[in-house]
Amino acid sequence: MIDHVILTVSSFERSVAFYTQAFGPLGITMAMNFEGQDGHPDLKGFGDGKTIFFWLKEGKSNPDGMHIGFVAEDHGQVDAFYKAALEAGAQMIYEPRIFPEYYPGYYAAWVLDPDGYELELVHKS
Repeated sequence: MIDHVILTVSSFERSVAFYTQAFGPLGITMAMNFEGQDGHPDLKGFGDGKTIFFWLKEGKSNPDGMHIGFVAEDHGQVDAFYKAALEAGAQMIYEPRIFPEYYPGYYAAWVLDPDGYELELVHKS
């Protein structure tokens, strides 16, 4: 089980704006500014109102080998995320569609965030 993810991004300002818009349809919001001390970096935390599970750390980004998949409630949420992410500046990898090569009912969209991290939103039915 995963408790949280921390992405190192090249710009807090740009990435907070991007994720705020892209996560809007998912009910995920910017929830905490953690001010680091004693060598711990500053962090920006996103969550669902119950817990903070997605964090940004400013520094040298390295998106190679990183793929993050988020769960959607339905196909409409996948579509809304995809639209919001593109409007926020994401690059399209795959438009929302069913990916039968994974299994029937796997409906997903993939985008790249401003630092090149691969994000997927999937509804499995």
